[in-house]
Amino acid sequence: MGEIARYPGGMDPNLEGSAMFLDFMLEGQWFAAMDSAYEHPFSFNEGISLMIECESQAEVDYYWQNLSSDAESEQCGWLKDRYGLSWQVTARKTDEMLFEGTQQQRNRMSKALLQMKKIDIAELEKAFVNQE
Repeated sequence: MGEIARYPGGMDPNLEGSAMFLDFMLEGQWFAAMDSAYEHPFSFNEGISLMIECESQAEVDYYWQNLSSDAESEQCGWLKDRYGLSWQVTARKTDEMLFEGTQQQRNRMSKALLQMKKIDIAELEKAFVNQE
């Protein structure tokens, strides 16, 4: 965690002591966040997403279970959390196959991926090696 600037008293409707601005680091990357009690005419959309690259299906399952809160928005490893922020939950193994495979292997994996909500590493591996 970096710095936290808090609202002082007298800045209604913001509550005294609540976070006005903060910055934090995730995986070596700095992020900044601001908050306000005022109504804002915008929300999150898929133009901004955070990506989690997982090492195993268990890790994919863990993040999916703990982040996803809108089943209607789930597709191809993307989900939305309770704040409406989009996340891409990927797997290192499947990313490597997509980058290193032949065009036919990538096509089969892409076709399989388009049918998924949460990534299923075993199913994507089967598509890669052309197993039914």
